Amino acid sequence: MSAIRGLLFDKDGTLLDFNATWPPIYDRVALELAAGDMELARRLLEHGGRDPLSGRYRAGSLLAQGNTDDIADQWGPMLPAWQRHELIERMDRLFAEEGVVASAPVLDLAAFFTRLKARGLKLGIATSDNERATRAILDRFQTLHLLDFIAGYDSGHGAKPTPGMVRGFCDAVGLPPAAVAMIGDNRHDMEMGHRAGCGAMIGVLTGTSAAEDLSPLATVVLDSIAALEAWLDSESAA
Repeated sequence: MSAIRGLLFDKDGTLLDFNATWPPIYDRVALELAAGDMELARRLLEHGGRDPLSGRYRAGSLLAQGNTDDIADQWGPMLPAWQRHELIERMDRLFAEEGVVASAPVLDLAAFFTRLKARGLKLGIATSDNERATRAILDRFQTLHLLDFIAGYDSGHGAKPTPGMVRGFCDAVGLPPAAVAMIGDNRHDMEMGHRAGCGAMIGVLTGTSAAEDLSPLATVVLDSIAALEAWLDSESAA
């Protein structure tokens, strides 16, 4: 494996604890889109992958790894009062507003990114959320100045699992894909890394996927990004 000089992070389920952050956001968004109809909101969420008993989202399900376009495609027929473009615009705005309030980071992101920058690493974000929401959340945690690249599904690089966001990061920081590690919590992240030719695909278990979901595509699966620095040290010593 080539020496890793750039780290490209997914956001939700990777930097943020998915189960501490997104289920309550999805609850509020679904209820608003359903105009207060709790039964319709329940159907939307279960169609999106929520287990009716545990309240958790299935690995690979719509709300576990889809972007707003994907959600609009699936929810649109269930919400005939909404035009598709209005539905996307409303969801993106709600995700931005609710995400800033509800986001629960896995660790102290500012301290974490500062340590990684001190190693000389280039840092980026590649998320299926929209860029506006992503920047607002990162600003809340005082990390925007530490990042070299930020892309959402709507930033013009394409959506996961296509390789465009990785290529955008590589172009922005002047690195070949082989020098970049893609870090994420679901198979779309790992697939994107493979398609782009990343030097490493690092899975984490703070999202909706189990180790067995990620390990066929991952170079390594870590409990969380809290274990990333030790992994980098072990790779440097190898």
